[in-house]
Amino acid sequence: MNQRDMNQMADQVPNPETVRSPSKSPSELSFISMPKWLRRPIGKASEISAVQQIIKQRQIHTICEEGRCPNRGECYAQKTATFLLMGPVCTRACGFCQVDKGHAPMPLDPQEPQKVAEAVQLLGLRYVVLTSVARDDLADGGAGWFAQTMAAVRLANPDTQIEVLTPDFWGGLSGASGQQQRVATVVAAQPACYNHNVETVRRLQAPVRRGAKYERSLQVLQWVKQLDPSIPTKSGLMLGHGETEAELVETLHDLRAVGCDRLTLGQYMRPSLEHLPVQKYWTPEEFDQLGAIARELGFNHVRSGPLVRSSYHAGEAEERM
Repeated sequence: MNQRDMNQMADQVPNPETVRSPSKSPSELSFISMPKWLRRPIGKASEISAVQQIIKQRQIHTICEEGRCPNRGECYAQKTATFLLMGPVCTRACGFCQVDKGHAPMPLDPQEPQKVAEAVQLLGLRYVVLTSVARDDLADGGAGWFAQTMAAVRLANPDTQIEVLTPDFWGGLSGASGQQQRVATVVAAQPACYNHNVETVRRLQAPVRRGAKYERSLQVLQWVKQLDPSIPTKSGLMLGHGETEAELVETLHDLRAVGCDRLTLGQYMRPSLEHLPVQKYWTPEEFDQLGAIARELGFNHVRSGPLVRSSYHAGEAEERM
């Protein structure tokens, strides 16, 4: 199969993306196909294959593959990737997420930090993002594992910048004080950027982010700034769950109120029929408008577009600093 065939195949693969018309009764449902602007070539097969081989050989994971990110070919070509720490099984059950869930998470692999460091070195990555599933089963939620992996990556790759995209670290009997300590553990490891996504507007948190809370996520970002104001903070939202423009703007104000510096806005794309349905496809022009509003509010790095994801062009902000 040549590159053209693969690109055409990617454009023609059936997908569960539908929008249910709110004006129709259940017997009169109408569905709208996924817009053309959300379809894109998968990238060079050789670049994707090289990354997949290195990842598979070390039995580690990337959110690029686990989440079937549409931008992974582009990111690999730009020497960036997002590693998924602590296994591919999440202890929560968010309604939007492709990551595996619903059964016991894997034990931690004591070699994982070193394996990730080796992969970063072999791939020649200049900028790496470390993220993880939620591990509410661990005493520290995995905060120490982030710090340990960052240390291993830096030892083998001293010139590589490391961004983190963490869960909220909520869990256990310690409540907010324990959560703050876990955030502090990651902050002390000095990431180039600390990312924690609010994912959606306040009203839609419960159906979209099961086990998470809007205020709790804002608190994570605020703690980072209180602990070390020099670390840039970042958050992201997926559009298409039924939010309004006014609710989105309110969320942007809330993020700026806790000192959030950077923002990503992208379109939610339903991974399967078991996930939440898409309520609306926001147009590229609407994303441009929201991006302009975000810049006016003071975000210093904004990526807003249908195919934007949390780590899309993540290293750009560092290059501009």
